[in-house]
Amino acid sequence: MLDRCYFTFLSVLGYNCRGEITTEGKIITEMQYPFSILEHPSDLGIEAYGKTLAEAFENAAKGLISIILDSATIKSSESRTVYLSGGNYHQLFVKWLSEVLYLYDGQHFVGGEFMIHELTPNELKASIVGETFSAAKHQTRLDVKAVTYHQLFIHQADDGCLVRVYLDV
Repeated sequence: MLDRCYFTFLSVLGYNCRGEITTEGKIITEMQYPFSILEHPSDLGIEAYGKTLAEAFENAAKGLISIILDSATIKSSESRTVYLSGGNYHQLFVKWLSEVLYLYDGQHFVGGEFMIHELTPNELKASIVGETFSAAKHQTRLDVKAVTYHQLFIHQADDGCLVRVYLDV
């Protein structure tokens, strides 16, 4: 039986991160960003870390936007409020990222700052700060079609949280 499961992450889109999670549930990371982009044969994944589960959710949203466009070009000029309900953290995580994607695709709003104010197993309340999408200003990278439940993973420990999700691109 393995003592540790090791994660080695890609240097995709300029991100570089290495880390591991021990069988005792400790998360140890060396990272440049609080999220990683993961390779998959037909999808693209995000693995995000945080001191709390809310922070890991926020960092996953940052990772999603970084796949779609260069997040450095986003100004914080408008705000959106998000209220979501679900049966558990897994459902809320997928709904959260789906809402971030919907705001981009359906409302032409790009989020740059993500703040989760309340997160329970059944409810998420958050604010997203960003601006209206502009093709002249925001150079797009990849088109994300959907957030999936494929290999969805949430791990909570005393020293931090890890979430993983795959996207249909």
